Amino acid sequence: MSLIDRVKNILVTPRTEWDVIAAETTSGAALVTGYVLPLAAISALAGFVGMSLVGMSVPFAGTMRMGVTSGLAAAVFALVMAVVMVYVVAFIVDALAPTFGAQKNMAQALKVVAYAYTPVWVVGIVRIIPALGILVLLAALYGIYLLYLGLPRLMRAPQEKAAGYTAVVVIVCIVLAVVIGVLSGVVLRYAMPGVGMGGLGGMGLGRHEGGGVTFDKDSPMGKLDAFSKKMEEAGRNMESAQKSGDASKQAEAAMAALGTALSGGKGVEPLQLDQLKPMLPEKLAGLPRTDMRTDRSGVKGFMIAKAEGVYSDGKGERIDLEVTDTGGAAGLMGLAAWMGVQGEHEDSNRREVTRSEGDRLVHEELNKRGGTNKYEVVLAKRFVVSASGHNVPIDTLKSGVESVDLSKLESLK
Repeated sequence: MSLIDRVKNILVTPRTEWDVIAAETTSGAALVTGYVLPLAAISALAGFVGMSLVGMSVPFAGTMRMGVTSGLAAAVFALVMAVVMVYVVAFIVDALAPTFGAQKNMAQALKVVAYAYTPVWVVGIVRIIPALGILVLLAALYGIYLLYLGLPRLMRAPQEKAAGYTAVVVIVCIVLAVVIGVLSGVVLRYAMPGVGMGGLGGMGLGRHEGGGVTFDKDSPMGKLDAFSKKMEEAGRNMESAQKSGDASKQAEAAMAALGTALSGGKGVEPLQLDQLKPMLPEKLAGLPRTDMRTDRSGVKGFMIAKAEGVYSDGKGERIDLEVTDTGGAAGLMGLAAWMGVQGEHEDSNRREVTRSEGDRLVHEELNKRGGTNKYEVVLAKRFVVSASGHNVPIDTLKSGVESVDLSKLESLK
């Protein structure tokens, strides 16, 4: 069935179309490349046109636009995350199946999730006009309805449990969306000022070998291909756990798969807090450390650890220094490096610069009106060291970051 026919049928006659889909034997790879990527690309491209070319009208400020290279970076990131979210939600649907009397089947879970996302991607074309972006939320509501109709037919959930099944999946997805949204903000913070042409040049370009297509392992598509292989391995582990009949092994495999999806296939455990605390110096720029806060939280396979020091003279001068190990989110942090992020943005209020210094990524934010300045360094595509302060010179913040033993931190990866 053609892409257009499938879109039309799932949107107009979903009850009968789900029965057709249930009987199909579409592979996960074919579903992603032939359905998810084309539709998600439409939404991502529309978002790029809307924010970078059309712009958004802001009262009393005029029309605001995102830089073209920044918009491209955001579009690529959105496209990658669309694939990640389909896998993540599918794993959730499959893992929850026994709880609601449904049958575990990862292939069917992928189908029900991918097709339920259809209205969001299709309506995403309205993002060409940013003010109409609210319509995507309405499309999401219809997507929930599609999920409700699809779960009984593809996952064999009893009709009386379909509503509860749908509700739990949606709640978990909202939580995951918030988590990924926060992490996306960290990654895209470095992408917004601009993306070098070197970073864009290799996107999606591969070479033909033996009648197939292969990608350089360090290219964005090469990374995505490696990620898909990791997801396939996680799927096999889930199937093995399912056959064992051991509920604890099934839960462990499901959480491990979720961690694989969210981490970009890395599954990195962050440092212990006792390893991060010594990274914070007793003094910074002549200011004593007056407070220290630490946190290490998340779920297995997706943990993040952070140590924050507050340096103050008690008279108003203050610097905040943070050392973060993104751990399970290291795969997402790596996206910035995949895209070759670098650039500069300046207006009457702020100046932002992102540049590469060897294998490190540096981001500076300077407030021209006497506000908060910030200096950040990303190390080993995993650790983030950040210093910020009100009316504190960038050079002082840079010295503060360098007061952390960055080389030692990198060696702990």
